[in-house]
Amino acid sequence: MAFELDTTRTLDRLGVLRDRLRIDDERLNAYYNGTHRLAQMGLAVPPSLRSFETVVNWPRLTIDALEARLDVKTFYASDGSKADAVLEGWAYNNLDSESSLAHIDALVYGRSFVVVGSNADDPEHPLITVESPREITAEIDPRTRRITRALRVYGVNGDTGQPEHATLYEENSTTWFTRRAGEKWHETGRDDHRLGRVPIVMLANRRRAGDFHGASEMEDVLGLTDAAARTLTNLQLASETHAIPARWVSGVAKGDFVDAAGKPIPVWESYFTAMSATGNADAKFGQFSASDLKNFHETVNHYAGLVAAVTKMPQAYMGLTTANSPSADAIRSAEAPHVKLAERKQKAFGDAWAWVGALYERFRTGTWDNGNAMRTEWHDAATPTVAARADSISKLTGGKSVLSVEGAWDEMGWTEARKETERARFEAEASDPEMARIMRDLTGDRSTGVSDGIADGPGVVGTFVQNPAEANGSGGSGGA
Repeated sequence: MAFELDTTRTLDRLGVLRDRLRIDDERLNAYYNGTHRLAQMGLAVPPSLRSFETVVNWPRLTIDALEARLDVKTFYASDGSKADAVLEGWAYNNLDSESSLAHIDALVYGRSFVVVGSNADDPEHPLITVESPREITAEIDPRTRRITRALRVYGVNGDTGQPEHATLYEENSTTWFTRRAGEKWHETGRDDHRLGRVPIVMLANRRRAGDFHGASEMEDVLGLTDAAARTLTNLQLASETHAIPARWVSGVAKGDFVDAAGKPIPVWESYFTAMSATGNADAKFGQFSASDLKNFHETVNHYAGLVAAVTKMPQAYMGLTTANSPSADAIRSAEAPHVKLAERKQKAFGDAWAWVGALYERFRTGTWDNGNAMRTEWHDAATPTVAARADSISKLTGGKSVLSVEGAWDEMGWTEARKETERARFEAEASDPEMARIMRDLTGDRSTGVSDGIADGPGVVGTFVQNPAEANGSGGSGGA
Protein backbone atom coordinates (compact mmCIF):
# COMPACT_ATOMS: atom_id res chain seq x y z
CA MET A 1 0.00 0.00 0.00
CA ALA A 2 2.87 2.40 0.86
CA PHE A 3 4.45 1.68 -2.53
CA GLU A 4 1.19 2.40 -4.35
CA LEU A 5 0.68 5.62 -2.40
CA ASP A 6 4.21 6.82 -3.17
CA THR A 7 3.78 6.00 -6.87
CA THR A 8 0.44 7.81 -7.01
CA ARG A 9 1.98 10.90 -5.42
CA THR A 10 4.84 10.81 -7.91
CA LEU A 11 2.44 10.57 -10.85
CA ASP A 12 0.35 13.43 -9.50
CA ARG A 13 3.40 15.63 -8.83
CA LEU A 14 4.89 15.12 -12.28
CA GLY A 15 1.43 15.52 -13.83
CA VAL A 16 1.04 18.93 -12.20
CA LEU A 17 4.45 19.97 -13.53
CA ARG A 18 3.43 18.86 -17.02
CA ASP A 19 0.18 20.84 -16.87
CA ARG A 20 2.13 23.90 -15.75
CA LEU A 21 4.46 23.70 -18.75
CA ARG A 22 1.80 22.75 -21.28
CA ILE A 23 0.27 26.23 -21.72
CA ASP A 24 3.61 27.81 -22.59
CA ASP A 25 4.55 24.84 -24.79
CA GLU A 26 1.35 25.29 -26.81
CA ARG A 27 2.13 28.99 -27.27
CA LEU A 28 5.69 28.28 -28.46
CA ASN A 29 4.48 25.52 -30.76
CA ALA A 30 1.97 27.90 -32.39
CA TYR A 31 4.68 30.50 -32.98
CA TYR A 32 7.03 27.96 -34.58
CA ASN A 33 4.25 26.61 -36.83
CA GLY A 34 3.13 30.11 -37.80
CA THR A 35 -0.40 29.56 -36.46
CA HIS A 36 -0.25 32.02 -33.56
CA ARG A 37 -3.03 34.63 -33.69
CA LEU A 38 -2.46 38.17 -32.54
CA ALA A 39 -4.18 38.96 -29.27
CA GLN A 40 -4.34 42.65 -30.24
CA MET A 41 -4.70 43.67 -33.87
CA GLY A 42 -3.83 47.33 -33.39
CA LEU A 43 -5.71 50.59 -33.00
CA ALA A 44 -6.37 51.04 -36.73
CA VAL A 45 -7.65 47.50 -37.39
CA PRO A 46 -11.18 46.60 -36.24
CA PRO A 47 -11.87 42.95 -35.27
CA SER A 48 -14.10 42.50 -38.33
CA LEU A 49 -11.01 42.77 -40.53
CA ARG A 50 -9.07 39.97 -38.82
CA SER A 51 -9.02 38.05 -42.11
CA PHE A 52 -6.31 40.51 -43.24
CA GLU A 53 -4.00 39.33 -40.46
CA THR A 54 -0.55 38.44 -41.81
CA VAL A 55 1.95 36.27 -39.94
CA VAL A 56 5.66 36.60 -40.59
CA ASN A 57 7.30 33.43 -39.31
CA TRP A 58 10.57 34.77 -37.96
CA PRO A 59 10.49 32.31 -35.01
CA ARG A 60 10.81 29.34 -37.38
CA LEU A 61 13.58 31.09 -39.30
CA THR A 62 15.41 31.69 -36.02
CA ILE A 63 15.25 27.99 -35.10
CA ASP A 64 15.87 26.42 -38.51
CA ALA A 65 18.82 28.66 -39.39
CA LEU A 66 20.57 27.73 -36.14
CA GLU A 67 19.65 24.03 -36.20
CA ALA A 68 21.07 23.70 -39.72
CA ARG A 69 24.54 24.26 -38.21
CA LEU A 70 24.22 21.41 -35.69
CA ASP A 71 25.37 18.13 -37.26
CA VAL A 72 26.96 15.41 -35.13
CA LYS A 73 30.09 14.01 -36.76
CA THR A 74 31.36 11.16 -34.57
CA PHE A 75 31.85 9.90 -31.01
CA TYR A 76 35.03 9.10 -29.11
CA ALA A 77 35.27 6.69 -26.21
CA SER A 78 36.93 7.55 -22.90
CA ASP A 79 40.29 6.17 -24.13
CA GLY A 80 40.29 8.50 -27.14
CA SER A 81 39.43 5.83 -29.70
CA LYS A 82 36.42 6.10 -31.98
CA ALA A 83 33.27 4.65 -30.44
CA ASP A 84 32.47 2.45 -33.43
CA ALA A 85 29.62 0.62 -31.66
CA VAL A 86 27.93 3.91 -30.80
CA LEU A 87 28.31 5.12 -34.39
CA GLU A 88 26.74 1.88 -35.56
CA GLY A 89 23.87 2.41 -33.11
CA TRP A 90 23.54 5.99 -34.36
CA ALA A 91 23.02 4.71 -37.89
CA TYR A 92 20.80 1.83 -36.73
CA ASN A 93 18.40 4.27 -35.04
CA ASN A 94 18.39 6.75 -37.96
CA LEU A 95 19.79 9.49 -35.75
CA ASP A 96 21.30 11.45 -38.63
CA SER A 97 17.73 12.63 -39.22
CA GLU A 98 16.18 11.99 -35.78
CA SER A 99 18.81 14.08 -33.99
CA SER A 100 17.53 17.15 -35.82
CA LEU A 101 14.16 16.63 -34.14
CA ALA A 102 15.84 16.73 -30.72
CA HIS A 103 17.73 19.90 -31.62
CA ILE A 104 14.63 21.65 -32.97
CA ASP A 105 12.54 20.77 -29.92
CA ALA A 106 15.30 21.92 -27.58
CA LEU A 107 15.54 25.25 -29.38
CA VAL A 108 11.75 25.70 -29.57
CA TYR A 109 10.73 24.59 -26.07
CA GLY A 110 14.03 24.97 -24.24
CA ARG A 111 14.32 21.22 -23.69
CA SER A 112 14.04 17.90 -25.51
CA PHE A 113 14.42 14.29 -24.44
CA VAL A 114 16.18 11.21 -25.80
CA VAL A 115 15.23 7.79 -24.42
CA VAL A 116 17.49 4.74 -24.54
CA GLY A 117 16.07 1.26 -24.05
CA SER A 118 16.66 -2.41 -24.75
CA ASN A 119 15.67 -3.91 -28.09
CA ALA A 120 13.95 -7.27 -27.77
CA ASP A 121 14.26 -7.94 -31.51
CA ASP A 122 17.97 -7.10 -31.67
CA PRO A 123 19.75 -6.96 -28.27
CA GLU A 124 23.03 -5.89 -29.93
CA HIS A 125 21.40 -2.64 -31.01
CA PRO A 126 19.51 -0.91 -28.18
CA LEU A 127 16.80 1.55 -29.19
CA ILE A 128 17.41 5.31 -29.11
CA THR A 129 14.29 7.43 -29.63
CA VAL A 130 13.67 11.17 -29.60
CA GLU A 131 10.53 11.98 -27.58
CA SER A 132 8.44 15.13 -27.51
CA PRO A 133 9.02 17.43 -24.51
CA ARG A 134 5.28 18.11 -24.61
CA GLU A 135 4.79 14.56 -23.34
CA ILE A 136 7.67 14.23 -20.87
CA THR A 137 8.37 16.00 -17.58
CA ALA A 138 11.37 15.27 -15.40
CA GLU A 139 12.64 15.84 -11.88
CA ILE A 140 16.33 16.72 -11.67
CA ASP A 141 18.65 16.40 -8.69
CA PRO A 142 20.29 19.86 -8.35
CA ARG A 143 23.43 18.33 -6.82
CA THR A 144 24.20 15.63 -9.40
CA ARG A 145 22.40 17.32 -12.34
CA ARG A 146 20.84 13.95 -13.12
CA ILE A 147 17.23 13.09 -13.88
CA THR A 148 15.85 11.17 -10.88
CA ARG A 149 12.33 10.55 -12.24
CA ALA A 150 10.57 11.23 -15.52
CA LEU A 151 6.98 10.81 -16.61
CA ARG A 152 5.73 10.41 -20.16
CA VAL A 153 1.99 10.75 -20.81
CA TYR A 154 0.44 10.06 -24.20
CA GLY A 155 -2.66 8.78 -26.00
CA VAL A 156 -5.01 11.71 -25.37
CA ASN A 157 -8.71 10.81 -25.18
CA GLY A 158 -10.63 12.80 -27.79
CA ASP A 159 -13.65 13.26 -25.51
CA THR A 160 -11.98 14.17 -22.21
CA GLY A 161 -8.74 15.69 -23.51
CA GLN A 162 -6.84 13.68 -20.90
CA PRO A 163 -4.00 11.22 -21.62
CA GLU A 164 -4.81 7.55 -21.12
CA HIS A 165 -1.31 6.08 -21.01
CA ALA A 166 1.78 6.89 -18.97
CA THR A 167 5.32 5.62 -18.45
CA LEU A 168 7.22 6.34 -15.24
CA TYR A 169 11.01 6.18 -15.58
CA GLU A 170 13.03 5.71 -12.39
CA GLU A 171 16.66 4.87 -11.71
CA ASN A 172 16.12 1.14 -11.30
CA SER A 173 12.78 0.51 -12.97
CA THR A 174 10.38 1.56 -15.71
CA THR A 175 6.63 1.20 -15.07
CA TRP A 176 3.70 1.48 -17.47
CA PHE A 177 0.25 2.75 -16.49
CA THR A 178 -3.14 3.22 -18.11
CA ARG A 179 -6.50 4.65 -17.12
CA ARG A 180 -9.99 5.13 -18.46
CA ALA A 181 -12.08 8.27 -18.27
CA GLY A 182 -12.78 9.16 -14.64
CA GLU A 183 -10.47 6.44 -13.28
CA LYS A 184 -7.12 6.55 -11.53
CA TRP A 185 -3.87 5.23 -13.00
CA HIS A 186 -3.29 1.49 -12.65
CA GLU A 187 -0.11 -0.41 -13.42
CA THR A 188 0.02 -2.57 -16.55
CA GLY A 189 3.70 -3.53 -16.72
CA ARG A 190 7.07 -3.11 -15.04
CA ASP A 191 10.73 -3.55 -15.97
CA ASP A 192 13.19 -3.74 -13.04
CA HIS A 193 16.31 -3.06 -15.11
CA ARG A 194 18.53 -2.04 -12.11
CA LEU A 195 20.36 0.41 -14.34
CA GLY A 196 21.10 2.90 -11.58
CA ARG A 197 20.23 5.75 -13.95
CA VAL A 198 17.02 7.00 -15.51
CA PRO A 199 17.45 5.99 -19.19
CA ILE A 200 16.50 9.47 -20.40
CA VAL A 201 18.79 12.32 -21.41
CA MET A 202 17.59 15.92 -21.65
CA LEU A 203 19.00 18.46 -24.09
CA ALA A 204 18.56 21.84 -22.38
CA ASN A 205 18.84 25.11 -24.30
CA ARG A 206 19.98 28.33 -22.60
CA ARG A 207 20.26 26.58 -19.26
CA ARG A 208 21.32 28.75 -16.33
CA ALA A 209 22.60 27.88 -12.89
CA GLY A 210 19.68 26.52 -10.90
CA ASP A 211 17.43 26.35 -13.97
CA PHE A 212 17.37 22.84 -15.42
CA HIS A 213 14.61 23.20 -18.00
CA GLY A 214 16.17 25.78 -20.29
CA ALA A 215 14.50 28.53 -22.33
CA SER A 216 13.26 28.85 -25.89
CA GLU A 217 15.61 30.31 -28.48
CA MET A 218 12.60 32.14 -29.96
CA GLU A 219 11.77 34.11 -26.84
CA ASP A 220 13.59 37.28 -27.93
CA VAL A 221 11.83 37.50 -31.29
CA LEU A 222 8.21 36.81 -30.32
CA GLY A 223 7.36 40.41 -29.45
CA LEU A 224 9.07 41.69 -32.61
CA THR A 225 7.19 39.10 -34.64
CA ASP A 226 3.85 40.31 -33.27
CA ALA A 227 4.81 43.93 -33.97
CA ALA A 228 5.74 43.08 -37.56
CA ALA A 229 2.52 41.11 -38.00
CA ARG A 230 0.46 44.12 -36.90
CA THR A 231 2.40 46.37 -39.28
CA LEU A 232 1.92 44.00 -42.21
CA THR A 233 -1.77 43.68 -41.42
CA ASN A 234 -2.11 47.46 -41.46
CA LEU A 235 -0.14 47.50 -44.71
CA GLN A 236 -2.65 45.15 -46.33
CA LEU A 237 -5.54 47.32 -45.25
CA ALA A 238 -3.78 50.46 -46.43
CA SER A 239 -3.02 48.88 -49.80
CA GLU A 240 -6.73 48.11 -50.24
CA THR A 241 -7.96 51.55 -49.24
CA HIS A 242 -5.15 54.01 -49.95
CA ALA A 243 -2.73 52.52 -52.48
CA ILE A 244 -5.22 52.81 -55.38
CA PRO A 245 -5.98 56.44 -56.32
CA ALA A 246 -9.55 57.34 -55.32
CA ARG A 247 -11.71 59.06 -57.95
CA TRP A 248 -14.21 61.81 -57.46
CA VAL A 249 -16.95 63.27 -59.63
CA SER A 250 -19.24 66.28 -59.18
CA GLY A 251 -22.21 67.71 -61.01
CA VAL A 252 -23.85 64.36 -61.76
CA ALA A 253 -26.93 62.58 -60.43
CA LYS A 254 -27.65 58.93 -59.79
CA GLY A 255 -29.67 58.74 -62.98
CA ASP A 256 -26.57 59.47 -65.05
CA PHE A 257 -25.19 56.01 -64.20
CA VAL A 258 -27.34 53.88 -66.54
CA ASP A 259 -26.56 51.61 -69.45
CA ALA A 260 -27.85 51.91 -73.03
CA ALA A 261 -31.11 50.25 -72.03
CA GLY A 262 -31.66 52.75 -69.24
CA LYS A 263 -30.99 50.27 -66.43
CA PRO A 264 -28.89 51.34 -63.42
CA ILE A 265 -25.22 50.31 -63.57
CA PRO A 266 -23.78 48.45 -60.51
CA VAL A 267 -21.62 50.59 -58.24
CA TRP A 268 -18.27 48.94 -59.09
CA GLU A 269 -19.00 48.90 -62.80
CA SER A 270 -19.85 52.56 -62.70
CA TYR A 271 -16.70 53.25 -60.71
CA PHE A 272 -14.45 51.74 -63.36
CA THR A 273 -16.41 52.70 -66.52
CA ALA A 274 -19.24 55.20 -66.44
CA MET A 275 -17.34 57.63 -64.27
CA SER A 276 -14.86 58.05 -67.09
CA ALA A 277 -17.44 59.46 -69.50
CA THR A 278 -20.95 60.84 -69.19
CA GLY A 279 -23.31 62.85 -71.27
CA ASN A 280 -23.80 65.37 -68.49
CA ALA A 281 -22.09 68.59 -69.60
CA ASP A 282 -21.86 69.87 -66.01
CA ALA A 283 -19.94 66.80 -64.74
CA LYS A 284 -16.39 67.21 -63.47
CA PHE A 285 -13.95 64.34 -62.83
CA GLY A 286 -10.74 63.97 -60.85
CA GLN A 287 -8.77 61.69 -58.55
CA PHE A 288 -6.94 61.90 -55.25
CA SER A 289 -3.26 61.04 -54.95
CA ALA A 290 -2.45 57.51 -53.77
CA SER A 291 -0.83 57.14 -50.36
CA ASP A 292 2.86 56.36 -50.11
CA LEU A 293 3.23 53.11 -48.13
CA LYS A 294 6.98 53.44 -47.72
CA ASN A 295 6.63 54.01 -43.98
CA PHE A 296 5.26 50.48 -43.58
CA HIS A 297 8.19 49.00 -45.51
CA GLU A 298 10.72 50.87 -43.41
CA THR A 299 9.03 49.80 -40.18
CA VAL A 300 9.03 46.11 -41.11
CA ASN A 301 12.69 46.33 -42.20
CA HIS A 302 13.50 47.98 -38.88
CA TYR A 303 11.90 45.09 -36.99
CA ALA A 304 13.78 42.62 -39.22
CA GLY A 305 17.06 44.32 -38.36
CA LEU A 306 16.27 44.03 -34.64
CA VAL A 307 15.50 40.31 -35.04
CA ALA A 308 18.83 39.82 -36.84
CA ALA A 309 20.60 41.60 -33.97
CA VAL A 310 19.06 39.59 -31.12
CA THR A 311 19.45 36.24 -32.92
CA LYS A 312 22.96 36.99 -34.30
CA MET A 313 21.76 36.03 -37.79
CA PRO A 314 23.25 37.82 -40.83
CA GLN A 315 20.85 40.49 -42.08
CA ALA A 316 20.73 38.74 -45.45
CA TYR A 317 18.83 35.92 -43.73
CA MET A 318 16.08 38.46 -42.98
CA GLY A 319 15.86 39.63 -46.58
CA LEU A 320 17.82 42.81 -45.87
CA THR A 321 20.20 43.15 -48.81
CA THR A 322 22.20 45.96 -50.36
CA ALA A 323 22.66 46.90 -53.99
CA ASN A 324 26.29 45.77 -53.96
CA SER A 325 26.98 42.07 -53.46
CA PRO A 326 29.11 41.46 -50.33
CA SER A 327 32.55 39.92 -50.63
CA ALA A 328 33.36 36.46 -49.31
CA ASP A 329 35.16 38.00 -46.33
CA ALA A 330 32.15 40.19 -45.56
CA ILE A 331 29.85 37.17 -45.68
CA ARG A 332 32.08 35.23 -43.28
CA SER A 333 32.29 38.24 -40.96
CA ALA A 334 28.50 38.58 -40.92
CA GLU A 335 28.08 34.87 -40.16
CA ALA A 336 30.75 34.74 -37.44
CA PRO A 337 28.47 35.60 -34.45
CA HIS A 338 25.86 33.09 -35.62
CA VAL A 339 28.51 30.41 -36.07
CA LYS A 340 29.86 31.10 -32.58
CA LEU A 341 26.36 30.76 -31.14
CA ALA A 342 25.99 27.40 -32.90
CA GLU A 343 29.32 26.24 -31.46
CA ARG A 344 28.03 27.08 -27.95
CA LYS A 345 24.97 24.93 -28.63
CA GLN A 346 27.26 22.13 -29.80
CA LYS A 347 29.05 22.14 -26.46
CA ALA A 348 25.82 21.92 -24.45
CA PHE A 349 24.09 19.42 -26.70
CA GLY A 350 27.31 17.46 -27.18
CA ASP A 351 27.43 16.56 -23.48
CA ALA A 352 23.87 15.24 -23.72
CA TRP A 353 24.59 13.14 -26.82
CA ALA A 354 27.70 11.73 -25.10
CA TRP A 355 25.46 10.54 -22.25
CA VAL A 356 23.15 8.98 -24.83
CA GLY A 357 26.16 7.11 -26.22
CA ALA A 358 27.17 5.96 -22.73
CA LEU A 359 23.65 4.70 -22.03
CA TYR A 360 23.63 2.89 -25.36
CA GLU A 361 26.84 1.07 -24.44
CA ARG A 362 25.46 0.27 -20.99
CA PHE A 363 22.41 -1.40 -22.51
CA ARG A 364 24.53 -3.15 -25.14
CA THR A 365 27.37 -4.44 -22.95
CA GLY A 366 26.02 -4.23 -19.40
CA THR A 367 28.93 -2.00 -18.28
CA TRP A 368 29.58 1.73 -18.21
CA ASP A 369 32.31 3.18 -20.44
CA ASN A 370 34.98 4.12 -17.84
CA GLY A 371 32.99 6.75 -16.02
CA ASN A 372 30.98 7.66 -19.15
CA ALA A 373 33.75 9.98 -20.33
CA MET A 374 32.54 9.83 -23.92
CA ARG A 375 32.99 12.81 -26.25
CA THR A 376 30.90 14.13 -29.14
CA GLU A 377 32.54 15.69 -32.16
CA TRP A 378 30.57 17.96 -34.51
CA HIS A 379 30.88 19.04 -38.10
CA ASP A 380 32.08 22.60 -38.64
CA ALA A 381 29.24 24.98 -37.76
CA ALA A 382 30.36 27.42 -40.46
CA THR A 383 29.22 27.13 -44.08
CA PRO A 384 32.37 26.72 -46.19
CA THR A 385 31.99 25.78 -49.83
CA VAL A 386 32.93 22.29 -50.96
CA ALA A 387 35.94 23.74 -52.77
CA ALA A 388 37.12 25.64 -49.68
CA ARG A 389 36.74 22.57 -47.50
CA ALA A 390 38.63 20.38 -49.97
CA ASP A 391 41.38 22.99 -50.25
CA SER A 392 41.71 23.16 -46.45
CA ILE A 393 41.96 19.37 -46.13
CA SER A 394 44.43 19.22 -49.01
CA LYS A 395 46.71 21.76 -47.33
CA LEU A 396 46.60 19.86 -44.05
CA THR A 397 47.74 16.66 -45.78
CA GLY A 398 50.44 18.14 -48.01
CA GLY A 399 54.00 19.25 -47.25
CA LYS A 400 54.54 18.93 -43.50
CA SER A 401 51.38 16.95 -43.03
CA VAL A 402 49.05 17.64 -40.14
CA LEU A 403 46.56 14.98 -41.25
CA SER A 404 47.10 11.48 -42.53
CA VAL A 405 45.00 10.19 -45.42
CA GLU A 406 42.58 8.58 -42.99
CA GLY A 407 42.52 11.75 -40.95
CA ALA A 408 41.41 13.58 -44.09
CA TRP A 409 38.74 10.94 -44.62
CA ASP A 410 37.49 11.64 -41.10
CA GLU A 411 37.35 15.36 -41.86
CA MET A 412 35.26 14.60 -44.93
CA GLY A 413 32.89 12.55 -42.79
CA TRP A 414 33.35 9.25 -44.59
CA THR A 415 31.85 6.11 -43.11
CA GLU A 416 33.96 3.07 -42.23
CA ALA A 417 32.52 1.22 -45.23
CA ARG A 418 33.67 3.99 -47.55
CA LYS A 419 37.10 3.96 -45.94
CA GLU A 420 37.40 0.20 -46.46
CA THR A 421 36.60 0.69 -50.13
CA GLU A 422 39.33 3.30 -50.49
CA ARG A 423 41.84 1.12 -48.62
CA ALA A 424 41.14 -1.69 -51.08
CA ARG A 425 41.64 0.69 -53.98
CA PHE A 426 44.97 1.87 -52.54
CA GLU A 427 46.12 -1.73 -52.19
CA ALA A 428 45.10 -2.47 -55.78
CA GLU A 429 46.90 0.64 -56.99
CA ALA A 430 50.05 -0.17 -55.03
CA SER A 431 50.26 -3.69 -56.47
CA ASP A 432 49.38 -2.71 -60.05
CA PRO A 433 51.76 -0.23 -61.80
CA GLU A 434 49.27 0.25 -64.62
CA MET A 435 46.57 1.24 -62.14
CA ALA A 436 49.01 3.67 -60.56
CA ARG A 437 49.64 5.26 -63.97
CA ILE A 438 45.89 5.60 -64.61
CA MET A 439 45.35 7.21 -61.22
CA ARG A 440 48.20 9.67 -61.87
CA ASP A 441 46.59 10.58 -65.19
CA LEU A 442 43.21 11.10 -63.53
CA THR A 443 44.63 13.34 -60.82
CA GLY A 444 46.95 15.24 -63.16
CA ASP A 445 50.07 14.09 -61.31
CA ARG A 446 53.17 13.43 -63.42
CA SER A 447 55.53 12.03 -60.77
CA THR A 448 57.55 8.91 -61.48
CA GLY A 449 56.07 5.41 -61.37
CA VAL A 450 56.11 3.19 -58.31
CA SER A 451 58.79 2.38 -55.81
CA ASP A 452 58.82 -0.64 -53.53
CA GLY A 453 55.27 -1.39 -54.54
CA ILE A 454 53.98 1.96 -53.23
CA ALA A 455 52.66 4.61 -55.59
CA ASP A 456 54.77 7.79 -55.51
CA GLY A 457 51.86 9.84 -56.76
CA PRO A 458 48.74 10.67 -54.82
CA GLY A 459 45.91 8.25 -54.36
CA VAL A 460 42.71 10.25 -54.26
CA VAL A 461 43.62 13.91 -53.73
CA GLY A 462 46.74 15.36 -55.27
CA THR A 463 48.51 16.11 -52.00
CA PHE A 464 47.53 12.93 -50.16
CA VAL A 465 50.56 10.69 -49.62
CA GLN A 466 49.84 7.05 -48.87
CA ASN A 467 52.29 5.20 -46.62
CA PRO A 468 52.71 1.43 -46.34
CA ALA A 469 50.90 1.16 -43.03
CA GLU A 470 47.86 2.92 -44.39
CA ALA A 471 47.97 0.90 -47.60
CA ASN A 472 47.61 -2.22 -45.47
CA GLY A 473 44.62 -0.75 -43.70
CA SER A 474 46.43 -0.35 -40.38
CA GLY A 475 46.55 3.44 -40.23
CA GLY A 476 45.04 5.22 -37.22
CA SER A 477 41.93 7.31 -37.28
CA GLY A 478 44.05 10.44 -37.50
CA GLY A 479 41.20 12.72 -36.51
CA ALA A 480 42.13 16.31 -36.14
